[in-house]
Amino acid sequence: MRRQPMQTYQKAAQAAEDMEEKAHSEAVQEEAPVTPPEAEAPVEPAGEGCAPLSETEAEARFQAELEDMRLRAAAEMENFKKRLTREHQEQMRYAAEKVLGDLLPTLDNLDLALQYGSKNEVCKDMLQGVAMTRKLLLDAVARHGLALVGEEGEEFSPEIHEAVGFAAREDLASGVVAQVLQRGYKLGERLLRPAKVMVNQ
Repeated sequence: MRRQPMQTYQKAAQAAEDMEEKAHSEAVQEEAPVTPPEAEAPVEPAGEGCAPLSETEAEARFQAELEDMRLRAAAEMENFKKRLTREHQEQMRYAAEKVLGDLLPTLDNLDLALQYGSKNEVCKDMLQGVAMTRKLLLDAVARHGLALVGEEGEEFSPEIHEAVGFAAREDLASGVVAQVLQRGYKLGERLLRPAKVMVNQ
């Protein structure tokens, strides 16, 4: 009869201990952070999961990059050579521009001598020599690319003509050169001096 209270007390103590352990276990589960599904299986960035290149593949890629660099350098060198050649040709073509420009006043004076000397019979023989000298000079400068610009009767063009006045000639159409007051000159495609003209109305 005396053992029954002791057994009841032990059972109650065991039950209390079990309930305490159960409560403690539930408290730990509640405190533990919940891991989201995304964190459990992180997605690796593209390329990181790829297998590393083998030695042969790395060498092939390196050689391809070297070949690309070589081709680019060769193309740049070829363009540089072409640019130098073009600049040299341009320089040689217009190297005499300053000298020929300095000769223009001489050609102008020869033109004036022929224009005003032709009105005097006394100067007839001398004018032949002036005309021959002018022709020889024009032939010499023409070999270096100098050409005359401006002729009576041609269509007026502001690119090669400089209008200094207007004229009224019935034998010419309107808008053409009626009179050339001063010759113009071109060196190749470059205009050294426009021709000063009168435009017909």
